[in-house]
Amino acid sequence: MAVLAWIGLGANLGDPVNTLREAFTALGQLPGCRVLTSSSLYRTAPQGPGTEGQPDYVNAVAALDTTLAAPELLEALLELEKNFGRQRSTRNAARTLDLDLLLYGCEILDAPGLHLPHPRMHERAFVLIPLAELAPETRIPGRGPVLELLNALPDQRIARIAD
Repeated sequence: MAVLAWIGLGANLGDPVNTLREAFTALGQLPGCRVLTSSSLYRTAPQGPGTEGQPDYVNAVAALDTTLAAPELLEALLELEKNFGRQRSTRNAARTLDLDLLLYGCEILDAPGLHLPHPRMHERAFVLIPLAELAPETRIPGRGPVLELLNALPDQRIARIAD
């Protein structure tokens, strides 16, 4: 049975706009996955400790119809990151591609290496704005409606990239 999964995409090394466009295609080529829709691309400031001096990110969100179980989907996303040259060094390091499993149906899960919904998505305009673009009625389990969460965020620099 297929499940609706929401994926957050981000990149700030190389050509991030092209990388995200290629990543949308690659997501649809994962076994048991079909991209239903994808958001606009957004330019955002790096956030968190250790991001000083990094280039801006390009972020987006995609909706997948998937028959993969959540752990299998996460594993496929991590493998896809590697295929795009992602190297994990330090937390918040610049990256060629970052793929986050944001939501998997209405599942709430707290397992080693996999937390659903994504534990910080409600704090990030670069996730909530593209998600609200595609599905403003979405509710984040245990947190609330996307639009309410977005309205509660402090100002974060984010700008839609023209097509």
